Parts: sequence; structure tokens; C-alpha cells
Amino acid sequence: MASSIHFLDIKGKPLLSRDYKGDIPSSALEKFPLLIIEQEQSNNGVPILNDQGINYIYILHNNIYILALTKKNENVFSIMIYLSNLIKVLTNYFKNLEEESIRDNFVVIYELLDETMDFGIAQITDPKILKEYITQESHKLELLTSSNNNEMKQPPNALTNAISWRSEGIFYKKNEAFLDVVESINMTVNHNGQILMSEILGKIKIKSQLSGMPDLRLGLNEKFLNSAKESGNNASGRSGIELEDIKFHQCVRLSKFENEKIITFIPPDGEFDLMSYRILSPPLKPLFVINYKFQNHSNTRLEIFLKVRLNFKQKLTCQNLEIFIPVPDDIDSPKFQTVKGNLKYLPESSCIRWKFKSCNGGKEYAMLCELLLPSTLDAKNLEIFKKKPIKFSFNIPYFTTSGLQVKYLRINEPKLNYQSYPWVRYITQSGDHFEYRV
Repeated sequence: MASSIHFLDIKGKPLLSRDYKGDIPSSALEKFPLLIIEQEQSNNGVPILNDQGINYIYILHNNIYILALTKKNENVFSIMIYLSNLIKVLTNYFKNLEEESIRDNFVVIYELLDETMDFGIAQITDPKILKEYITQESHKLELLTSSNNNEMKQPPNALTNAISWRSEGIFYKKNEAFLDVVESINMTVNHNGQILMSEILGKIKIKSQLSGMPDLRLGLNEKFLNSAKESGNNASGRSGIELEDIKFHQCVRLSKFENEKIITFIPPDGEFDLMSYRILSPPLKPLFVINYKFQNHSNTRLEIFLKVRLNFKQKLTCQNLEIFIPVPDDIDSPKFQTVKGNLKYLPESSCIRWKFKSCNGGKEYAMLCELLLPSTLDAKNLEIFKKKPIKFSFNIPYFTTSGLQVKYLRINEPKLNYQSYPWVRYITQSGDHFEYRV
């Protein structure tokens, strides 16, 4: 991978360097500021430079360049990931990674560079593991030694144990595990109510407060796991789904999942993402049905009417529903009428926010607003406003659009044999892109 790692200030002046292979001359570092200037002039924002057979891979963080140099045709993304993880490690140690913190912690940084990379090959970059045997106090490095100070302690369990993500000796008075199934929906609906684009981004999040070394077994419904294309209905009343981009936390035993479709793992302590998945073009129906009308009165007054029907079961409750209705810039004296919800004009976003704290599925609500337009309003700007979509933001608890269901979550700790309490919660929410074209 990298031949050397360098820390430079915003002007390209070296602050700290670590040379692993010695195959790149020091003069190469002097050319880096000139290469940055050439890159800025060419409007090329790619953080990879090449000069005379030397590759410059860098990340700019808080006006500091973290730079890796290499002569070989290496995997650039691997080096970028290492540099990104190195920033996280140093930030974890010094809170703020700045020029001053680098000058005050030379010893610690050199030690961390030696532990995180060996002869240019990335090693340990987990701050929790590094902090078990590298401590920092008063800007000095301290190594944990044995009581007689003549021999080093054994390496921490995280280095020698297969379970590097969890340390031993964890104890809670009340043992609990909280599991959240969170699905974010991105959707675009045209003015005829047809879905143009839809996807589900899902995560299974766990907050573990369990003592010892618990072994957890999570069972999901087979229709979800098998990603079947077969006919039939899933829990949401739609046909089978196809999972894509499934990712597991490193604690999951992949062979067990592939063979038996069961997720087994020893969890890290605290909060973590157990699993993430993506469903492209799922068989969804629009969660909301809208009726939008506007009337322009001689470019001096505008009336907007919007009716929204919550297109899901009555037993479900939509929380924190916000509907952002676009309006022209520089409107004057907005007047609102509605029976349900709160309406507010947001001039900085050129929209009206219709907000509901809570509303049930199957319900229908309407609003009417009257806007005075400035006499200088350009007809072209009015046409631009007409093309802006209505955007939604919401949360629907106790519901998943994909039909994922947790059948069971079993917790086993044979040594302590304590009673545990698993909690499961489902949440469907709007993603970054949930809009209706009008």
C-alpha cells in the first residue's frame, strides 16, 4: 500500500511524516503544494495526483492535509479508507485533529502510525482496541506494563481473541436488548399518482446492554430472507420482494446465515447496526394520495388548494408529518385555512409547511392558502414555481413497508444464565427524497 504518510498544513508545509519503505525521495513532498495549485486551476477535485511515477493520495481535514505517497499501482480506495480511519483514530484520541494537536502529540501519533500500519500495510484502525494498550496523558504516550515494570503485559484480548469488537467483564444490573427495524422510503410520484421511482433503505439497529459474552439468535420471516419472486402476499399485502446490497456487522456468523437463514452473533456493547439492506423498485403503493389545485388571479394573487389522504391502514398512526408546499419567492400576506394541522410560511425555503403531530391512516385533510404576489413578479419565475414538487417528511411506527418481521430474538449467556428482556420496534420513515410532482 503506502510508502509513507505525511501530515501537512494548509500551505503544504510538513508537520509530521512516517516513512515505511524509503523508496520515495524527500523532494517528492516539496512538489505537493505545486500539484495542488495546478489541480485547483484545472478545477479537478479528485484527491489523487500523479507526478513522475509517484502517486499522491490525500484527504483535507480541518485545514490539514493527510497525505499518502506510493510508487506502485495500489488500490487507491484502500488507502483512502485507511486515511479516513486514521483521522477517526486521532480524533478519538485528541478530540479535535488540528495543527496544534499534531504538534503537541508527536510521540502518540508516531506510535499510532506504527500500530495502524506495518511496512505500508494497514493493520488495526479500531480506536477501542488501540486504547486498550496505548494511552495518552499530558501529551505523552504511556504503555501499560506489568507490576514489576520489567516485562510487558500480555496483549489485550481484543488483539488475540476472535471477538475483537467486545471486551470481557461487561456487567449490567438489568440485562436488556433493544432492536429497531428502521426503513427509509425514497419515492417520486407524478401528477397522475403513478410511482416513477421508489426504493427502501432498511437497517436493523441494536442497543445491547447485556452482561458477559451473550450469544444472540435473531429469526426473521422466511419470505423476507428468501427474497422470493414467488406469487403470494407478504405482510404488507404485496407480492414478494428482492433484497439487494445486504451488509452485516462483523459480529454476524455469515456461514450460519447462508446455510440456515438464521442470524447469530455476539453483539458489541452499546449501539450498532446489525444489518442494512436495500430494496429497489419494491411493490409499493403511494402512502399519500393528493389533490392539488392552484388558481392565478392576474399575477397579483394566488390561491393554492391541497387535499391529502393517508393511504394506509386506519390502525396505523403517522407521526410528525410535515408537508412542504412550494410557493413563489417574495410572496406577501399569506392567509391559511385548515381544520387539522398547523400551517406556517417559511420564506427561507420558499414554501408553506403543513405540520401534523399525529394523524391516523385513511384520514383525509385539506388546506387552502391565499398569497399576494409582488407586482414585479416575473412570469418565468411563476413557471419555475409550478414545477417544484411537494415534499413529505414523516414517521410511521409499528410498520415496515417491506414486510420484514422479527420472529424471535433469543439471548443465551451460559456462564451467567441471567434473565434478559428483548424489545423490538418497527419504524417506517421518509428518506432524503420523498416527493410528489404537481
